Amino acid sequence: MELSRIFGETRIVTVSSSAISCKGQHSISYTLSRNQTVVVEYTHDKDTDMFQVGRSTESPIDFVVTDTISGGQNNDEAQITQSTISRFACRIVCDRNEPYTARIFAAGFDSSKNIFLGEKAAKWKNPDGHMDGLTTNGVLVMHPRGGFTEESQPGVWREISVCGDVYTLRETRSAQQRGKLVSGLHSGKGTKLPKPGSSPEIQNLLQVESETNVLQDGSLIDLCGATLLWRTADGLFQAPTQKHIEALRQEINAARPQCPVGLNTLAFPSISRKEVVEEKQPWAYLSCGHVHGHHNWGHRSDTEANERECPMCRTVGPYVPLWLGCEAGFYVDAGPPTHAFTPCGHVCSEKSAKYWSQIPLPHGTHAFHAACPFCATQLAGEQNCIKLIFQGPVD
Repeated sequence: MELSRIFGETRIVTVSSSAISCKGQHSISYTLSRNQTVVVEYTHDKDTDMFQVGRSTESPIDFVVTDTISGGQNNDEAQITQSTISRFACRIVCDRNEPYTARIFAAGFDSSKNIFLGEKAAKWKNPDGHMDGLTTNGVLVMHPRGGFTEESQPGVWREISVCGDVYTLRETRSAQQRGKLVSGLHSGKGTKLPKPGSSPEIQNLLQVESETNVLQDGSLIDLCGATLLWRTADGLFQAPTQKHIEALRQEINAARPQCPVGLNTLAFPSISRKEVVEEKQPWAYLSCGHVHGHHNWGHRSDTEANERECPMCRTVGPYVPLWLGCEAGFYVDAGPPTHAFTPCGHVCSEKSAKYWSQIPLPHGTHAFHAACPFCATQLAGEQNCIKLIFQGPVD
């Protein structure tokens, strides 16, 4: 599907107008009152492709997204009473020609090829005369500073409008009052972007001065119930592969790490997280990082079942099994798995762990907190992650 906005074809019509219900014409309808609606029509564009994301399983949605279940819960354990993800959450328009720029817009077209913004939805007329608006729970985007590399730093969360403009966040997720338009923004194809080969300082400066709806490698898209990571083809080409992560797992297991108390050999399992912990699976005290085999001693509290005292340093804290993070797309580098997230126990490289530990992910209507990228568990502890201390030749 290729679409582009027909500027100048905005019409004010009555609710009964055929333009609103016409299934052959893509359009966005802004309801101003019971009997007045502004309709903006779209037409095909041979130079772009459109992909839609949302909760709906209807044919206009290319990527169906469901609510994220955090932690080790499965679908049977977690009961989601009402999803906060929009059925037609957002659309991404990609250029067919190099550099294959991808732009994100809030809301998606339904089976009737329409987007409806009701009377209560946040909407307005821009100084240039064009209508725009926000969806109920919004589409938030965060672009990392410095790209998605080992030097990456978290960016600033912004809200994307239906027409692709960038705004500061509303006071709460579904507030009627929009945020402020980000300075220097132009959502069209004439947007000022860093030139290839520009220094990181210039790229960061331009990003701050002219934030856009253009997705870049490592951009996060939050749909109020699920957060998506955007990876580019070039970015994934530079990223570690599943085979590389498997090689790291075999390398650490070949070093035969041992439990410092039981002296039994430990080994990371060959598959991602599952319900049953394997006998040789490493466990760790997440307050100090000492890695052990599984044991039943060291309980210090009847109320906190996973609070244990480390026999090596007497530190009291969570004692959990370790799981190697197997989704290669979440890694910012190809380093060895040396750090674990607290309190879930997922293990990845140091720079990947520290990067995700700094990312404030949207939670609910106005809260933000860091979460493990592999299981979405809310992170805790002083630094949200801990360096693991293995017994034996691994160090």
